Amino acid sequence: MINLSSEACKPLLAWYHKHHRDLPWRHTRDTYHIWVSEIMLQQTQVKTVLPRYGVWFRQFPNIESLAKASLDEVLKAWEGLGYYRRARFLHAAAQHIADKHHGIFPEHFGDMMKLPGIGRSTAGAISSFCFDTPTPVLDGNVKRVLKRWHQTPEANDKQLWLRAQTAIEASNSYALWNQAMMELGATLCSARKPSCATCPVAHSCLSAFQVQDEQTAKKAVIQDVYWQVQIHQDIEKGLWLAQRPDTGIWAGLWTPPITELSHKPETQPCHIHLLTHRRLHLYADISLEIPNVDGQWFQHLNDIALPTGIHHLFKKHPQLNLEKQHV
Repeated sequence: MINLSSEACKPLLAWYHKHHRDLPWRHTRDTYHIWVSEIMLQQTQVKTVLPRYGVWFRQFPNIESLAKASLDEVLKAWEGLGYYRRARFLHAAAQHIADKHHGIFPEHFGDMMKLPGIGRSTAGAISSFCFDTPTPVLDGNVKRVLKRWHQTPEANDKQLWLRAQTAIEASNSYALWNQAMMELGATLCSARKPSCATCPVAHSCLSAFQVQDEQTAKKAVIQDVYWQVQIHQDIEKGLWLAQRPDTGIWAGLWTPPITELSHKPETQPCHIHLLTHRRLHLYADISLEIPNVDGQWFQHLNDIALPTGIHHLFKKHPQLNLEKQHV
């Protein structure tokens, strides 16, 4: 175990001050902006979030506007960020805040934790960044830093929370400490090829220069799924789409009717879309017949959210030009 003191924390804070990335959410303490950025950054790379961050606030400038928006509007605004459950949580939380907190994001940690989609780590980030509280963050990057720092690769979450709490209290700079730990894990102390030679805490890290590439660990099993996508198009009426169920893959998004195939077809798929644990093989079945499944006609796709995989299917299939016709 490493005994941290305020003095021992200074090298990391100094490194962050000099080398941190200039990101827009680091220029505000507004709770709404910090909250949205934290949700967007969950399991999504910074480079993907950056062009979407400002656009979001132009459409939903405050919590009240987000709460009043329809779920379809919110999902459309989220299009391309993936993990749409997060958008549903944002929408539900905004409505909760409008109803229970007069549209003002709550200051108290316990009230934050009651909001849909906000757990202890996200609440810790928002609370520390906005109110400079000693509430640690324990995302994947911070977990990796703590495990390596203390040379305890098998440490469980309970142990890591204790270490994270001890460290942030020793830092005496709560918001900066959380930012620095997250930045260190996202850059120098990455899963692949950590840069121990330039790490500001290498002198006290028990794993310095001994870390192996963690990407060599056993990969998650990817399940192959075969879907027939039934595309009904009409020159006058547009495109027939159905809304996906509230749970499962692409929950709540609009797609052409989809049928799961029990066996892999002999033909090549029109598009293969990779999710975290599934590989979707999409086969387009174009029909001019009247649809006999639930759904509705759309002449434009501007106001509804379609999965990225369906957008790619439309663009790739040689017989389709739906992106230009209907968007």
